Amino acid sequence: MHAGQPKNLDWLLAGLVQRVPYTRSALLLSSDGLAKAFDGFETATEADHLAALASGLHSLARSAGVQFAEGADVRQVVVELDTALMFVCAAGSGACLAVLADRQADAAVLGYEMAMLVKSVRPYLATPARQQTAGASMDPGR
Repeated sequence: MHAGQPKNLDWLLAGLVQRVPYTRSALLLSSDGLAKAFDGFETATEADHLAALASGLHSLARSAGVQFAEGADVRQVVVELDTALMFVCAAGSGACLAVLADRQADAAVLGYEMAMLVKSVRPYLATPARQQTAGASMDPGR
């Protein structure tokens, strides 16, 4: 991948979904909960919903690290449901990677593949902080 290439990373997430058995979908999101790229969702609304959930989970985990682990970074958040697994990890500055898998998925393999994906393309996954536009008000009542 070169700096001049487009930032559409759906193909990268599709590769992860195809490579790891029982993986349903993958999503790259900004840390404030906006979907940036995804694969395996029936609608963009589903991706947006997972982006909001994943952002919240990662934020809670960061807070736990600050409070209970001397500010340690979050490696991964894993949610184990009856029929599914959800993984969330940091994916560069201001970005997270979230993956949904069936219960039969090998969590160790999926976690490893997520880490390798993030490590190999981390600079392209970063999400710069949003800049407030001139004249925009911080007052929510406006």
